[in-house]
Amino acid sequence: MNTVKMEKVVTEVIGKLEKIKQADLASELSWCWVSFQNDGNPVGVIEKAGKALDAFKAAREQNSKAVAKKLVEDLEKALA
Repeated sequence: MNTVKMEKVVTEVIGKLEKIKQADLASELSWCWVSFQNDGNPVGVIEKAGKALDAFKAAREQNSKAVAKKLVEDLEKALA
């Protein structure tokens, strides 16, 4: 996980998750991000961000305008 890239994209990812009716995942990712900032353990962030990526791809399959392609790419880069 690239911490700098994740820091830039995580807020937007959380906001978009809420917009596509994934509020539970958004709150989990938010909690994991704060936890990561405190303890430096990225396991939860990586897991929840991966689930967010899956949710974004599923949303794009139904409606290509539901989630911006750039957001998906930025999240992929942050996870790489």
